[in-house]
Amino acid sequence: MDPEPSKSLTVNQCIDHIAQKLGAANLHYGHGAIDEQSEALWLVSKQINLSPSEALDHLDDPITDEQQKKALAVADERILTRKPLAYILGEAWLMGVPFFCSEQSIIPRSWIAELIVNGSLESWLPADGKALDLCTGNGSLAILLALSCPDIHVSACDISMPALSVAARNVDRHGLNSQVELLEGDLWNALPEPNEDNLFDLIICNPPYVNTHSMNALPTEYHAEPVLALAGGDDGMDLIRRIIALAPDYLSERGAILIEIGNEYENFKKAFPQIPAIWMEVSAGEEQVLLIQAEDLHQ
Repeated sequence: MDPEPSKSLTVNQCIDHIAQKLGAANLHYGHGAIDEQSEALWLVSKQINLSPSEALDHLDDPITDEQQKKALAVADERILTRKPLAYILGEAWLMGVPFFCSEQSIIPRSWIAELIVNGSLESWLPADGKALDLCTGNGSLAILLALSCPDIHVSACDISMPALSVAARNVDRHGLNSQVELLEGDLWNALPEPNEDNLFDLIICNPPYVNTHSMNALPTEYHAEPVLALAGGDDGMDLIRRIIALAPDYLSERGAILIEIGNEYENFKKAFPQIPAIWMEVSAGEEQVLLIQAEDLHQ
């Protein structure tokens, strides 16, 4: 444990001190922060009641001894438990938007979020269109979609009622109860039988896709998350096969489905050699997220 703070630090000095502590502890990142410096910024910003981006404008402000103590206590818990910071703080940020977060659902992170916010998906979202977020988890992608396109209706489903309870809190937090509908069930079973009046213009999905070998090699931090939200079977494609098999039934004629597959590019190509997928460019490259148009699923 750290000694009692002996003098007041600035926000920046506190961030640097905590980053050094985290850096010396051999932690793993990837749940909303890419390294110890960004995680320290997030941790300290929470104690001074600012968003991480807002905190960057207050780096030279003093931080109180009490805030400093609380920040150090959180850092100690992070190091001791190896739990992702989002679970400790009860909050995560995705594309600058805050979400309630708990161990009942996976921590929000998805390359799809970039595509929603930068407008790459708007061609598939007509005014008064319908979108579906399959495997919604805590609802973050559905909420980003609703915030980015306020004139569409968004359905969001998940097999996990505990995850949906977190999603409901997030939908309420962002005032989207009239725009985002939450449904419980195993993939397509959550939805009514498809007919011409309830088809979707765009389906987005960040499903469990980690292959068995990779699951076994995941750092401790990832094992704090529900296995159900990560594991995709031997080749990572178990759920994706089920998703693609029935997607044509739920898409409008000019609709499309967008799926994140992470590092499973080779396994996807092997499993679906016949599908002419469009690979979408995100900050991680061009092999993480794919889009399939409805007409290409009917072949």
